[in-house]
Amino acid sequence: MSRTLKPVRVALLGYGYVGKTFHAPLIQAVDGLELSLVGSSRPEAVHERIPGVRVAAVADAAIDADVDLVVIATPNDSHFPLAAAALRAGKHVVIDKPFTITLQEAEDLAAIAQEHGRLLSVFHNRRWDSEILATEQVLQSGVLGEVTHFECHMDRYRPNVRQRWREDPGPGAGLWFDLGPHMIDQALHLFGMPLSVQGSLATLRRGGQTDDWGHAILFYPHMRVVLHASLLVSGGGPRTQMHGTLGSWAKFGADTQEPQLQRGMSPLDPEFGIDPDEGVFYEGASGAQTRTPSPRGCQQRFYEGMRDAITSGGPLPIGTQEAVAVMKVLEGFYVSAREGRVVEFA
Repeated sequence: MSRTLKPVRVALLGYGYVGKTFHAPLIQAVDGLELSLVGSSRPEAVHERIPGVRVAAVADAAIDADVDLVVIATPNDSHFPLAAAALRAGKHVVIDKPFTITLQEAEDLAAIAQEHGRLLSVFHNRRWDSEILATEQVLQSGVLGEVTHFECHMDRYRPNVRQRWREDPGPGAGLWFDLGPHMIDQALHLFGMPLSVQGSLATLRRGGQTDDWGHAILFYPHMRVVLHASLLVSGGGPRTQMHGTLGSWAKFGADTQEPQLQRGMSPLDPEFGIDPDEGVFYEGASGAQTRTPSPRGCQQRFYEGMRDAITSGGPLPIGTQEAVAVMKVLEGFYVSAREGRVVEFA
């Protein structure tokens, strides 16, 4: 991007864990974006990390006349009203996952964005994790032959129930609303829309009030995708694995970007995103193992894509209809888990 172009002025709504850890540093690392306003009720917490930035009430920041792009990193049930207000005020919008609470809200937002000629995307940042970039490389290489099984685990070990909105009963709460959209987006990004979904949810921790275990099967014509999340897994197996007609591949160890961002490392640091954990290819007939290096993670590419879409008409890093498709599968998952049946997609 030419440095002579006027920077895209960004308002970040919400400065909790997600806003502080992911959005603010990634935005600040991208040439051509200017974090000019933060919507928060805690200006002292904002100024501790971002001295001098304007701080306003969240609702005011959503429609501020001096910003071009509004990034919504507030609790899930506020995504739709804040995004609708920003779009109607003529702002481009990025929403942290989940895009919305319901499929209907997602479709309504897409219609509002189209009506007002604004760009609308969702922050599925995990597409730029080393793990997913490595998966893409393996698929493109053809080394597995015809892929018949893909499995992704996003497990944690958090045995103690905490008092926070994600774990309290309410719209958009629970583990699956937190991690399910990431995994569903990865599956759709890699393999397209499934024919159907089967889901199961449970609350396994004593005293839990929302789901802390979730399991999904996505059905494709000649393949199955398994997505799993739990808050009672320590250690565990591979994060990602694929099986095909010529062999198997597995990736152990999580992407490094989140802990690096937690420590305050800039995405511009030469060490940022480097993943020391290699994947392993298992040759089908012999089982011989070959190490496969992990690409460098680069979540800032999402915001580079948003900058280019706004300034030069490039494609959105994640299209609006891609965001809607994830919500369609997510909603189908919940129907399946509640009613105990496979939900088909037209």
